[in-house]
Amino acid sequence: MTGGVIAPASAQERQVPESEAQVQLSFAPVVKQAIPAVVNIYASRRVQVRRSPLFDDPLFRHFFQDQMGDQPPERMQKSLGSGVIVGEDGVVITNDHVINGADQIRVALADRREFDAEVLLTDERTDLAILRLQDTDGESFPTVPFADSDELEVGDLVLAIGDPFGVGQTVTQGIVSALARTQVGISDYRFFIQTDAAINPGNSGGALIDMQGRLVGINSAIYSRSGGSLGIGFAIPANMAQLVVRSALEEGEIRRPWFGATMQGVTSDIADGLGLDRPRGALVTRLTEESPAHRAGLRVGDLILMIAGRPVEDPDAFGYRFVTQGVGGTTEITILRNGNRLALTVALEPPPETTPRDTRELLGSSPLTGAQVMNLSPAVAEEVGIDFVDEGVVVSDIRPGSTAQRVGLQRGDIVVEINGNEIETTRYLEELSEERPRVWRITIERDGRRLQMAFRG
Repeated sequence: MTGGVIAPASAQERQVPESEAQVQLSFAPVVKQAIPAVVNIYASRRVQVRRSPLFDDPLFRHFFQDQMGDQPPERMQKSLGSGVIVGEDGVVITNDHVINGADQIRVALADRREFDAEVLLTDERTDLAILRLQDTDGESFPTVPFADSDELEVGDLVLAIGDPFGVGQTVTQGIVSALARTQVGISDYRFFIQTDAAINPGNSGGALIDMQGRLVGINSAIYSRSGGSLGIGFAIPANMAQLVVRSALEEGEIRRPWFGATMQGVTSDIADGLGLDRPRGALVTRLTEESPAHRAGLRVGDLILMIAGRPVEDPDAFGYRFVTQGVGGTTEITILRNGNRLALTVALEPPPETTPRDTRELLGSSPLTGAQVMNLSPAVAEEVGIDFVDEGVVVSDIRPGSTAQRVGLQRGDIVVEINGNEIETTRYLEELSEERPRVWRITIERDGRRLQMAFRG
């Protein structure tokens, strides 16, 4: 027994603390190291307030015009979250949903000083945002170093630091309850650390740290039926957070490697057919010609088991592990083909824009009015967050309150046909959307399924 740490006791014996130092064991040294770099984030945005229908009455307007004004009334909507300083020059990482749409962002440090912050990068797909403190006069700030989150194990002790419910900076302790949670649909890259450290509203964007005071994750979501902590919290792994920080500082935009294959999970029946002891891996179902996966020699029917020496349990796990390799160089994947294990080398390349995107916002009186569309390419598909297989036209954005939003069109929908006409370019789609047929028959592809819609003209 050395260094003030209690040695593990055998199953047959129990030990009590033998010194005052052992009685006073505490997380305080780790907390003191990390807490100066955990911040509170206050985001404000202006929102229009719905006014009474009385304001549209001519008589009412005649008598109360001075008080009403010409513009709809506005109010400031505020949100509270947490963040972590990861750069000595004031670079802060938080959740995208904490600052999304904010007109002003204010960051409060642990010592109660406050700074305005500018947004360096937001990434809705990972639910991460990178900020930089303003008017710091060149000050050097305390930081939390990144850990390799792939080294975490279930049962490891962790601390969550943030500002739950706005009560002030708070530390909670727990363990890693599970790793590689891929069924949590709170971002495109579903690969979360699950912890039982209490996480509540306001903790979003805060730090999940290990016993060395290193950042292992960004606290992002909870499972709750009441709004409070039930002991099931989820954090974005530090390896993904580090990729986004590096992209913000080096490129000013997210650069992710492109694989070029569509995959599905392995069922029990498929596992039996492949001779596996249990369902695992990502089964390749489609390949894009001349993609990195295709050039590496991958074939439809191959089962991906590992990437860079790390196991792949399902397609979501592969997506996370491949993206966190970053752009540049190569990586190795292990596959199962015809009962044999093979190693393939895949280039880590950004997705190309093989077809000019030709972005257009559809006007006129069609059901698509208010939709922004682009020509599909691997680069556009990556931006929108869909698998690229063929060329076509994809919805990249929808104007709030537009006809397209009211009919249920969504970002990522691929417009396949309009009234029997196959859509190949945004220009052709724009021409068709300006027509005035008696009935609009529209076919879209969403999550690999084709949906047909009909509307009266």
